[in-house]
Amino acid sequence: MTTSLPGPLRHFLQFRDFNRKEILYLLERAKLIKDRFKRYEPHRTLHDRTLAMVFEKASTRTRVSFEAGMYQMGGSVIHLTTTDSQLGRSEPIEDTARVVSRMVDLVMIRTFEQTRIERFASHSRVPVINGLTNEFHPCQILADIFTYIEHRGTIEGRTVAWIGDANNMAYTWLQAAELLDFKVHVSTPPGYQLDAARIRQIPARHLQVFDDPFEACKGADLVTTDVWTSMGYEDENEIRRKAFANWCVTMEMMDLAAPNALFMHCLPAHRGEEVAADVIDGPQSVVWDEAENRLHVQKALMEFLVLGPQT
Repeated sequence: MTTSLPGPLRHFLQFRDFNRKEILYLLERAKLIKDRFKRYEPHRTLHDRTLAMVFEKASTRTRVSFEAGMYQMGGSVIHLTTTDSQLGRSEPIEDTARVVSRMVDLVMIRTFEQTRIERFASHSRVPVINGLTNEFHPCQILADIFTYIEHRGTIEGRTVAWIGDANNMAYTWLQAAELLDFKVHVSTPPGYQLDAARIRQIPARHLQVFDDPFEACKGADLVTTDVWTSMGYEDENEIRRKAFANWCVTMEMMDLAAPNALFMHCLPAHRGEEVAADVIDGPQSVVWDEAENRLHVQKALMEFLVLGPQT
């Protein structure tokens, strides 16, 4: 293996921070990394490097996948939350960025507004990764696309049906569709639609909006959804349950999709709410592969941001 020297400082704050060629490189690199992982072959390209993980929102999959991934690549991890750092005592995030980035090689942040992670990145001396914000979830969509390719080949020219809330996942799918040339069918309840200002420039070949979730699923190669109430919106639980009642992914919806369609969910899932149990636990579901693949794509991502492309 030849190690390239790292290029200019790069961040991964949203999917379109990388171009098509770079995303395809990451997907291919993740395949190699996963193959080595399954054969118990060491892949320690980040030996003696340190990742700082900053959590202002709770996490299971994000924490485990980044932490395990960094250790598996020979590095170390520092875990910070608002309760055990000065962030919880109103230190400006710019000051935290200036200090932390002098002591580590990479930072992953899971937080609220996108502007918050952008402020951190603008004052960081090392790459910053978006582990989730209210607006985007790029690492999850990278894993989802890797999972689709693993099971069905290229996603180019395919159709993804997004059923449910117009949340950070939906908007990240749309960014990915433009970069990798596929289409997203979006169906949301009234009052929870995509923001017109955020989708104004997306061409019809990449986005089609449906009032009826069953129509959105017709012919789709992948049907995917998320919880009805994202973190930070818990006060809306009861209102959302009523509004989203008809946006539960059922076998009837899956039967309208393409014959070999897959089902995905970024988890955690609530069976009987956004997805029926026989769908998420059925043969078309690849949610467990999808969850595991966060580990592999994020290892490829961290390696790329620290070292640049590898040959």
